[in-house]
Amino acid sequence: MRPAFLDGADDLPADEWRRLATDNDPFVSREFLGAAEQTGAAAEALGWRAMHLVLRDAGGDPAGLLPLYLRQHSFGDFSRDWNWEPAWRRAGLAYYPKLVSGVPYTPSPGPRLLARAGAQDGVAAALLAAAIDAARACGASSWQCLFVRESDRSLLESAGLLMRRGVQFHWRNRGYRDFADYLDGFTADKRKKLKRERRAVGDAGLRIEIRHGDDIDAPLWRAIHRHYRDTFQRYGNHPAFSLEFFRRVGAGLARRLVVFVAYRRERPVASAICYRDGTALYGRHWGTDIVCPGLHFELSYYQGIDYAIAHGLDRFEAGAQGEHKLARGFEPTPTWSAFWIADPRMRDAVAHFVNREDDAMQDYQAEMTQHLPYKAADG
Repeated sequence: MRPAFLDGADDLPADEWRRLATDNDPFVSREFLGAAEQTGAAAEALGWRAMHLVLRDAGGDPAGLLPLYLRQHSFGDFSRDWNWEPAWRRAGLAYYPKLVSGVPYTPSPGPRLLARAGAQDGVAAALLAAAIDAARACGASSWQCLFVRESDRSLLESAGLLMRRGVQFHWRNRGYRDFADYLDGFTADKRKKLKRERRAVGDAGLRIEIRHGDDIDAPLWRAIHRHYRDTFQRYGNHPAFSLEFFRRVGAGLARRLVVFVAYRRERPVASAICYRDGTALYGRHWGTDIVCPGLHFELSYYQGIDYAIAHGLDRFEAGAQGEHKLARGFEPTPTWSAFWIADPRMRDAVAHFVNREDDAMQDYQAEMTQHLPYKAADG
């Protein structure tokens, strides 16, 4: 198998991308990555230089692919390496560039080492080795394979990469019949509080509609993007995704993009953007034009839970951070990212840091579990 590099996701034909075993994950799709790159969100001007690694077999067909970006800073990759660059500098080394396998602005665990369906064994291992070779060749301080799923984790760990634990809050579907059945497992006071939050939205005269990427027209996209943009700007952050990005990714992903929209009469006043595959819903962005108690929780969490139950999805991953999700039944869940470090001294330092951090993260997860709203198990 011969490695080659793509300047963008769109450089691989759609039919070849579809043959990759992506588990139908929306974020490692050609539609999502291509839209992010073509509309500037994941372009070189913002520190994302695409160099996706593709392995071609003897016949020239792609046997595997690894999303890969050369980065000059860490904004938007959720690598949590803010303090690493000064450490490299103190050691007389340059931290940037680094190589990142991940999804721009999207801390969602998913497949990274993508083998073609039915390809020979060893494709994932060959991608891993080629990524390390690429890091060495371009003088990168590290290769970071971020937010990996368990299937990739075992291979990366066995190859000697440093595994770093994170914690997110995910909702699990335990075969609930409906939202009321889900709430039946809450303690009385937590159930009462949640019902009150949901009731407040109805009392405000709002109605909620579910829209998918293929049934959102141009005026509604403008409103949804305004909600997204204004939330980022309100907190002094950069809204990287343009209106054109959402139009493109909505058309490309179709039913794999889900938006919960709140209307006051005929005006869309708030929205929450999610993505989905065959097993999970992924919450990403929310925003509002109005102040309404409980509206954030309704659009960002409760509507998603309702949707997951109705569509038989196993889980709802509502994004990074957010201890307030605990009271809504989202459970602390470990995430994993892998790090290959070029300099042996810095690798030892990072390994020591990650080991100490891991103890703290396990303690944090255990502590958060104590605050879930569920009734105590019988016995």
